[in-house]
Amino acid sequence: MAKAKAKAKSSGLSAVEAALALAREQHAQMVDFKFVDLPGTWQHFTMPAAALEPDLFDDGLGFDGSSIRGWQEINESDMLVRPDPTTAMMDPFTGVPTLSLICSIEDPITRQPYARDPRGVARRAEAYLLRTQLADTAFFGPEAEFFVFDDIQFDQQAHQASYAIDSVEGRWNSGADEGPNLGYKPDYKGGYFPVPPTDSQHDLRTQMVQTMIDCGIDVEIHHHEVGTAGQGEIDIRFCPLLICADRMMLYKYIVKNVARQHGKTATFMPKPLFEDNGTGMHTHQSLWQGDQPLFAGSGYAGLSSMALHYIGGLLHHAPALLAFTNPTTNSYKRLVPGYEAPVNLAYSQRNRSASVRIPMYSPSPKSKRVEFRCPDPSCNIYLALSAMLMAGLDGIEQQMDPGAPLDKNLYDLSAEERAGVPQTAASLEASLDHLEQDRDFLLQGDVFSDDLIDAWIDYKRTEEVDAIRLRPHPYEFALYYDV
Repeated sequence: MAKAKAKAKSSGLSAVEAALALAREQHAQMVDFKFVDLPGTWQHFTMPAAALEPDLFDDGLGFDGSSIRGWQEINESDMLVRPDPTTAMMDPFTGVPTLSLICSIEDPITRQPYARDPRGVARRAEAYLLRTQLADTAFFGPEAEFFVFDDIQFDQQAHQASYAIDSVEGRWNSGADEGPNLGYKPDYKGGYFPVPPTDSQHDLRTQMVQTMIDCGIDVEIHHHEVGTAGQGEIDIRFCPLLICADRMMLYKYIVKNVARQHGKTATFMPKPLFEDNGTGMHTHQSLWQGDQPLFAGSGYAGLSSMALHYIGGLLHHAPALLAFTNPTTNSYKRLVPGYEAPVNLAYSQRNRSASVRIPMYSPSPKSKRVEFRCPDPSCNIYLALSAMLMAGLDGIEQQMDPGAPLDKNLYDLSAEERAGVPQTAASLEASLDHLEQDRDFLLQGDVFSDDLIDAWIDYKRTEEVDAIRLRPHPYEFALYYDV
């Protein structure tokens, strides 16, 4: 993704000139325009490279937005994609050489950024940060997990519902006739960090990482995760908010397509397996002014007062925040008290049972950051990162007190102790209710709009909460068929 940007920096070309030069040098035959819908999935359309002109980067390209999830009705469906030339790269998965461009969305009449474009929200969040003069850069480092399965089947009809997952790594296959069964299948919650052959997907993840590096993503580490059946994690290096969100979209695209090249299927669904660990996206974040890290100080765990107030904002707004960072009904099957994910709204150094952890790997001020451990990768990354930043900034501006740290295993709290610690909402519906009431922090600087938040709440309630509520669950037959 950084190919055109790096070329522009080294050659003195403008970003547009560098993008066009990349297309020529790589003999691009097609140009792919990628943009994100409201739930957070990339959409795209493609045109012949011969039609790519410099003016297109300013004029944009018209398309019909009426069928894009969560966007306007058909009477206001004309939209413009405006490609960002700094995101130009060659798509690693197309059959013919294809230049890929990530786009923002504009209204074709006003030429203003479209209020429901998630990428536009991230751009406004960065602009708002500058206007506050609190910092000039917000860095984010998500740690996204995922599963790679060998087979997935699911069906929903009026008279039946089913899903079936299979993986050669799945512990449930330890007794299967695989002709031959070679064993080495991680136990449930036993996948952290075995070497091959137990980690059967090492080379697969390495190919994912190498593809990411080739596309300009800085990768720090990859490994097998706790779950059986192919749970993995690839961590990318922290970077500014908008760049981070663009890279995470590309990250998911690469993980899914490399898996498919090997006849496998990857998912970022938060909780695909019962009684094993779900998939999270612990998110590291910090504020900087130039080359000065603003979260380093002399307070608790080496934090500054700004960092503690930022934590205060995350904790205070977490009930509403989770409507964006954990935005699926399935998310709340991972966020269950006493299980693997942190639900206690408290902070602590080194402590992975708190929803906000302060890593203590290094005494360097540049490493000082906070880690919000609730999010999962089913989120719309642009909205999730922007919402976390807005909650933290509100905490700084309102000087919110995060309270005393809890330096103990929060999974083992007594009932009395647990009663004094606030927890995340238990369902998507409850998080949406909180968002409906606590949204002013998101509206600051017109970063989010009431229209976008209302559209988000309506979409999630109608298409997901109600859709699940209306359908019988297979386990209900085991519970209630003989009543």
